[in-house]
Amino acid sequence: MRITAVEEYGLRCLLTLARSGPSKQMSISEIAGLEGLSVPYVSKLLALLRKAGLVTAVRGCGGGFSLARDPKEISLYEVLKGLGGPLIDPGHCERYAGQLDQCVHHENCSVHDVLGGLAGYVREFLADTSLEDLALGHTRGFVRRVGSEVTISRGTPSKNVKIITDKIDEKSIQ
Repeated sequence: MRITAVEEYGLRCLLTLARSGPSKQMSISEIAGLEGLSVPYVSKLLALLRKAGLVTAVRGCGGGFSLARDPKEISLYEVLKGLGGPLIDPGHCERYAGQLDQCVHHENCSVHDVLGGLAGYVREFLADTSLEDLALGHTRGFVRRVGSEVTISRGTPSKNVKIITDKIDEKSIQ
């Protein structure tokens, strides 16, 4: 799983719309200015979000973009899937079959089981968090950040995860 610049910046644009309020329309240039992104890039992101049914657009004076639904009804899983497709490629095993048409481990594959379990955990984690939760800084009590350490707790025991960050370069993906 990899969160791309498209997913990161698309989510930030949605958060800007969520924080602006339910009845406010925002222009592409307003969103671009608030997020420090180029107008053409924000236009591309909003087109993806519109296609995914997450934003609506109104043309003309006073028009702009707004969320298609209440932010509490939009899950982070839906956002990331709309921006970049499945988080873990369901065709992973078919792509890595070696020289054969089908992987030799097709019947009993521990790699497939691990990736499937991870995909399920990630999906559940993101589906349980709404855009509103993120906009308000709430993560339903199971994520807490202190410096470069994040504590993830879904019941017990808690897991401490070190945040790994790579600088995202908007220009490299345009």
